[in-house]
Amino acid sequence: MSSTAGGWFVILLALISANLPFVNQRLFALIPLRWPRKPLWLRLVELILCYGIAGAAGFAVEASLGNAFPQGWQFYAITACMMLVFAFPGFTWQYLVKHRAA
Repeated sequence: MSSTAGGWFVILLALISANLPFVNQRLFALIPLRWPRKPLWLRLVELILCYGIAGAAGFAVEASLGNAFPQGWQFYAITACMMLVFAFPGFTWQYLVKHRAA
């Protein structure tokens, strides 16, 4: 995989995984819950775990292309903020858009 394709793969994975907790009512889109609506705290825990999964995939892509560079706290702060920005469309759809009652 080229570095360009690897970069786009990681960005698309982060974009999808950031919105995944907000577009469904299941845990990780697989496990049904006993609540009719997933609470916000559970969505945030899911978002943190998705951040870790996307980060691990990014590290794997970087390691497959060559040496993985060591990262400082600034890198993790910026990528966490980027994950929150990526999650904004899903958050908006779940909490700010008025849905019709079925």
